Amino acid sequence: MIKRWQRILNQINRLIDFFIVVASYYGATCFWLLVVRQDPSNIALQPRNLFIFALIFAFASVFGYQLAKLYDSVRGKSFNFDIKWVLFVNAVIVLGGGAILYLFRLIDFSRAALALFYLLSSVLVLVKRLLVRVVLSRYRAKGYNLKHVVLVGSGALAQKYKNTIVSAPQFGYTIDGYIGKPGNMGQLPCLGEWAAVGTEVLSNIGLDEVVVALELEQTALLPQIISATEKYGTKLSISPYYNDYIPSSTTIQTLGDCKLLSLRTTPLDFPGNALVKRLFDIVTSLILIVITSPVMLFAVIGTLLSSPGPIIFQQTRVGKNKRLFQMYKFRSMRVNAEENTGWTKTDDPRKTRFGSLMRKTSIDELPQFFNVLKGDMSLIGPRPEVPHYVEQFQETIPLYML
Repeated sequence: MIKRWQRILNQINRLIDFFIVVASYYGATCFWLLVVRQDPSNIALQPRNLFIFALIFAFASVFGYQLAKLYDSVRGKSFNFDIKWVLFVNAVIVLGGGAILYLFRLIDFSRAALALFYLLSSVLVLVKRLLVRVVLSRYRAKGYNLKHVVLVGSGALAQKYKNTIVSAPQFGYTIDGYIGKPGNMGQLPCLGEWAAVGTEVLSNIGLDEVVVALELEQTALLPQIISATEKYGTKLSISPYYNDYIPSSTTIQTLGDCKLLSLRTTPLDFPGNALVKRLFDIVTSLILIVITSPVMLFAVIGTLLSSPGPIIFQQTRVGKNKRLFQMYKFRSMRVNAEENTGWTKTDDPRKTRFGSLMRKTSIDELPQFFNVLKGDMSLIGPRPEVPHYVEQFQETIPLYML
């Protein structure tokens, strides 16, 4: 029953998203032409093109949301998951679509209109998803649209799972009972001891899922439990005894017959994500270098006139995978100033007058766009620090290197 309603809800979700994207494209384009540029003739000249590209963007968006698993069940997932992937998918589609429109001159379009389309479609899709979450949470809290679960286990791990489900009715789970030691799970009905695993208990027609939460000494029961769920076609989930050590982002790798649980997986470990991010850094840094080139020329002249010495100051920083690189900045201090690995102060006497101006306006940081272009650092991510401070931070700040 749950699976059928999930499929229906997914189809409705896709349809609504499709119309939201179409309406957003039309809305952004019409607003830009009618309100900003006050040029209604442009719309009248290309209604067919507007319709075609609105459909293309809509199909691409729904396909992208599907790849990002935005139509999977959101039980247990935070709204941050929706925000991250909706913004990412929309950005890829708008940037890619804008590049195609520009290169092939398929339609007379405005980059500002595309930016407005991105904002409008993202906001509307996220508002829709938030409303769906709120409605489903309230619906489930009243006892509807629930997933029926049988819990296998009666120790501390099983107790932890039970408490989580009881305290969060918005997740939409209900525990019909447990298999384990009688009396260990409070008011939760015991469906049988360990011998009940593999019996008709797991063949209940209304059962949606079996959750296994065994202690270390009970893991020998796993083959029997897996065999029983396969026999009755029941979904199986396992909460391992090392549950407390597993972060939220994990992946399973297969090396021959060995299964490895990767605890430190990041989105950039996947080649596709890393490629998109690198392309974003290259394109954006090139654009920013061109845009800021007059300011950088001003900084070059000012640095040369303020004091003798090199224009660029290079400092060793720690990049990805602890790789050392030379980070570029416009020199803001006198050359004969003693090197100091500490952070500079506002009234640092080593700074030149022009250097103080650059520090206040962050103009001295502009050469770092070349570091981004080279791949030393990224526009999005933590700021690379000097080795001295990295050594301190990794000892005092938990998970600093992750």
